[in-house]
Amino acid sequence: MTAASVTLQQIGFEALLINGNHSWRNFKADLLAEKDPVKQMAMRRQGTLAEYFLGSVNAIAETGELVFASGSGSQLPAYAYTSRNVIWVAGAQKITPTLEEAIHRIRKYVLPLEDQRMKSIGNPAGSRINRILILENEPAYLRRNLTLILVNQIVGF
Repeated sequence: MTAASVTLQQIGFEALLINGNHSWRNFKADLLAEKDPVKQMAMRRQGTLAEYFLGSVNAIAETGELVFASGSGSQLPAYAYTSRNVIWVAGAQKITPTLEEAIHRIRKYVLPLEDQRMKSIGNPAGSRINRILILENEPAYLRRNLTLILVNQIVGF
């Protein structure tokens, strides 16, 4: 399963998933093909239990925190707990000196760009931050694999 991610789109991962030239199940394609809103919501919940969940992070503090902002919160369960393997891809421009600056980055830089993006794809309400997740540490007993891939260029917001 993948979260909505400009970063994954820009690095070509979404195109790779869509073209189907791989052995993975693209659960997101199944979800988006479902036209019944009730069934689609159930699938969104099921997607948070995916063995592998890919996405991005909105800000990375040099003090060690990963910060995620979300309108719906649909990716947050997988990031925080439910998926056994989580892979985030992030451009190095998302690194900030402190947690406070990471949150500032999300509110003053990421949100306006995401709001503009949502409006450009036909969502007149745009975007807003309804939930923020801050990951500081991962308990070893959860036995999850969390991977952050930093790309030394500007990708994503």
